[in-house]
Amino acid sequence: MILHPAIIALILVSLLISGMVLYASFFGIRIIRRWDIQSGSEEQLALERSTYLISTILSYVLVFQIGSLFLYIYTADNLHRLFVGAMCAAGTLNVNPYGYPTFLLKILNFILAGLWLIINYTDNQVFDYPLIKKKYALLLFIAPLMVTESVMQTLYFLGLKGDVITSCCGSLFSTERSSVSSEIASVPVRAGMAGFYSGLALTFFLGIVYWTRGKLGRLFSLASGVFFLVSCVSLISFLSLYFYELPTHHCPFCILQREYGYIGYLLYGTLLVGVVSGLGVGVLMPFKGIKSLSRSLPMIQKRLTLICLVAYLIFAGISIYRLMSTDFTLGVSFLF
Repeated sequence: MILHPAIIALILVSLLISGMVLYASFFGIRIIRRWDIQSGSEEQLALERSTYLISTILSYVLVFQIGSLFLYIYTADNLHRLFVGAMCAAGTLNVNPYGYPTFLLKILNFILAGLWLIINYTDNQVFDYPLIKKKYALLLFIAPLMVTESVMQTLYFLGLKGDVITSCCGSLFSTERSSVSSEIASVPVRAGMAGFYSGLALTFFLGIVYWTRGKLGRLFSLASGVFFLVSCVSLISFLSLYFYELPTHHCPFCILQREYGYIGYLLYGTLLVGVVSGLGVGVLMPFKGIKSLSRSLPMIQKRLTLICLVAYLIFAGISIYRLMSTDFTLGVSFLF
């Protein structure tokens, strides 16, 4: 294992998060089985006091979980100098079999943690905690994923050896390989642009309809999730080429480096904020019939819609500005 302050911090934080999530999950089982807001029993009062404390602590823990994704990427990128063949985080994550699975798990847990925080925030807006059993049920689903991520991350860092020869990002994201990343990199530019602009336009149309009229909320939420996936594909297939001004360089990690002004962190950050807030609108939809939430829930959903649109607008604005401002072309204009 390579001793590095960021690695030690990530391992300690993941152990803390896993321990806290497991403890909260066991408490959640009691909530799901025993919670009765109408009861004045001693057990119910104890549950009410405990859940306030645990929810507060868990909120901070999940914020750390969200932040750990970017620290993980930064650490992987920072360590690439130690491995022969690595040019960025793409090579570092490829040093052993645990790097990329941990990365994907962190993205999934980022989204799930964000959705849990949205439900928890909504639940705390009213006195009767109408979503308390549902948020702990979601936590029971999230907990195994976070523990798995912690184990995978530890195995990844323990398996880092300085004498390993890895592959560079140019090889991993080459269109000549037979892999998922190569298939994504091989998406034709015109098709990629068509999907990107169509997804952007549809998400904004549905978002504005929902924000102004309160209709098509589920469709907007679905569109925001699809646009997140389309944007990830677009970054690899054609957007990255315009940032690097190289026709064959599809790496999604080099854009995080200083040479490109660390613009990748802003792009990925806005994408993740957009998908969490967009999906959050849909996650809250089933609770519209709860009487105590009748005033606060629509306001929360509209705020989430606005956050989603602003985040995606920043992402799309930076990307389109790059397409327009560079002299580099792929034989097509920025509008196809």
